[in-house]
Amino acid sequence: MSELLFWFMTAMTIGSALIVVLHSNLFYSALALVVTLFGVAAFYVFLWADFLAGVQVFIYIGGILILILFGIMLTNKISSVNISHSKFHQGIAAVIVMGIFSILGWMILKTPWLHIVQQEPSQTVGRIGRLLMTEYLLPFEVASVLLLSALIGAAMLSRKAN
Repeated sequence: MSELLFWFMTAMTIGSALIVVLHSNLFYSALALVVTLFGVAAFYVFLWADFLAGVQVFIYIGGILILILFGIMLTNKISSVNISHSKFHQGIAAVIVMGIFSILGWMILKTPWLHIVQQEPSQTVGRIGRLLMTEYLLPFEVASVLLLSALIGAAMLSRKAN
């Protein structure tokens, strides 16, 4: 059952990522990005990285993507801008992407993978929390001050000039 769920999540993630790239409407692309990021969070769950799955959902889906959606909805002149690429540029991009995918596929097929049966760890969040509050407290606080200053800067830039 878990393998079937894995392949369903894989198909859903790849399908929604294709919608993000290929859809002409920016709002629908952003909504498909929600599904893509949710699929990435599901892959973290499959890898027993529950902390990273939570961070993926809260930070990327809950924060950054909602900010992108509000930016799209509050931008009033985006419909008058023509953001189209020529077929020539799309063809070059398709060739480059297919080259990268073929190299990655060749590497995946030629790599001697090590197969080890492991048990699921009992908890990962507790250890990460203890490390963040003890050994890595200073970098954690520096990152929070940096994010706070970015938030204040964004609020100041979005204010209308008086």
